[in-house]
Amino acid sequence: MHQHTAPTHPHPAPAHQHAAPAHQHAAPSVAHHAAPVSAPAPRPETLVAVGHGSRDPRARATLLRLLDRVRELRPGLDVRLAHIELNAPLLDETLAGLAAEGREAVLVPLLFAPGHHVTHDLPAAVAAAPGLRARVAAPLGAHPLLVEALADRLTEAGWPPSGHPGGHDRRTTGVVLAAAGSRDPRSGAETRRIAALLGERLGGVPVVPAYASAAAPTVPEAVAALAARGRHRIAVASCFTAPGLFAARAAARTPWIAAAPLGDHPALARLVLHRHDRALAVARGRELAAV
Repeated sequence: MHQHTAPTHPHPAPAHQHAAPAHQHAAPSVAHHAAPVSAPAPRPETLVAVGHGSRDPRARATLLRLLDRVRELRPGLDVRLAHIELNAPLLDETLAGLAAEGREAVLVPLLFAPGHHVTHDLPAAVAAAPGLRARVAAPLGAHPLLVEALADRLTEAGWPPSGHPGGHDRRTTGVVLAAAGSRDPRSGAETRRIAALLGERLGGVPVVPAYASAAAPTVPEAVAALAARGRHRIAVASCFTAPGLFAARAAARTPWIAAAPLGDHPALARLVLHRHDRALAVARGRELAAV
């Protein structure tokens, strides 16, 4: 047995015979466990839905219901409401708070076309929030989801479904698409695209865009233009997210039926998320291209 048993040492061996220098043990530990310093953890992201703001108390409540639908569609996503003016929370305060929290933000305008608010006010608000990494999504704009919401609101107001036995004569019906209006020519072009898509959805009924401010024609002018073409059964489609002065004025000028604002329509909630996702995809594509 003594031929196979390792000798024992009653006393510890001298340190120089068995202990490697400290630097020989420390180096492998650093190499295996050090975290890379060039890849900071991503900051949490927030969708900021930006409404214009209104003195009508129903407007803010309506937008909050819309954002509840957005949260239902995307559990876990931080979704917040901000306003350009008139209502709290205001956009600049919201962005300052997000910067203090170390979050990233995607601003989704609850507006339907490019205009001063989208092209100037929102980028300026982002620039005035130092330390905040944020991007501005496109306005809701001409999209099948928006057209779905517009058509549904018309149906709710009394527009007969396509093929319904009690339907309307397409030769005598027409629709005015009431929108906010802007001096930016891109806004008018986008609203005309929305009107064209809605007309297709309604089976070829003429849809004429009209504006509550800053652009022509007005809703009464558009109604008169349709009547001059023999269109005497005229509905107003409300291209507004929430109740307010513009929506109320447009509805008051209809000679037949007036659709409610889009509010918390499920298709509008999906469109908000689509604009958010698209803005992120474009930004990440640019970041990859720059690497």
